[in-house]
Amino acid sequence: MKKFLTLTAAAAVASISFAQAQDAGGFRLGVKVGGTYSNVSGDEVTQITGANYSSKIGDYKIGYNAGLSFSIPLTSDGFFSFAPELLYNRKGYEIETEQKSGLPANIKSVEQEQKRVLHYIDVPLLAKINAGGLFFELGPQVSYLFGSKNKSQTTTKYTDNTKDKVDADGSFLDYSGVARGDSYKSDLAQFDISGVAGVGYMTEGGISLGLRYARGFNSLLDTKDTDNEPKAFNNAFTLQLGYLIPTK
Repeated sequence: MKKFLTLTAAAAVASISFAQAQDAGGFRLGVKVGGTYSNVSGDEVTQITGANYSSKIGDYKIGYNAGLSFSIPLTSDGFFSFAPELLYNRKGYEIETEQKSGLPANIKSVEQEQKRVLHYIDVPLLAKINAGGLFFELGPQVSYLFGSKNKSQTTTKYTDNTKDKVDADGSFLDYSGVARGDSYKSDLAQFDISGVAGVGYMTEGGISLGLRYARGFNSLLDTKDTDNEPKAFNNAFTLQLGYLIPTK
């Protein structure tokens, strides 16, 4: 974490030295909305997810995010700014399995889909470089987990090309092996600290499109006072459409 903050400060110093003449525009506030592509990863990640979980990028879960953004110029030409945000972010993971063998003669396949949706309030605190519309952002993010929901669905496909879908209650076993309800979240850490890096483009009118990646530093597994805490971390890509409103 200390190395990451040092890198952020170094980027700030470097950006000032390369500043280009442009209108800072004063303090601005705005809104953002977009998609989230997330998963959890780490050496002990299956203590959260259970078996058959894949952390490959193609198996990430699709969610969404929305909230408020702010821009505070730190140089007179607006090249360097502080850009905090307050976002709701729907993260989590999903597992998909398919069984085709060992089934009754009239069943072609059984597909199971398990999702765990993690509801977060994210507060990115970003240093931002604005270079002729193109922008780069880097900084820490503090997140609060206020909700969790397990969902599961089983789809049975028959040989006559019909299918049947059944939604289960989403109950699961936590890292200690205890069965929990579908909204249980006490097996997870309440707060997360992440590092964020992103790039995007903003028009003179304040409309922006940005892509960023956030990697959690705090283990999601809340093992209380256990020594050698097992490790599992949030990972999320976000694609955001934003609009900054001039306020001066």
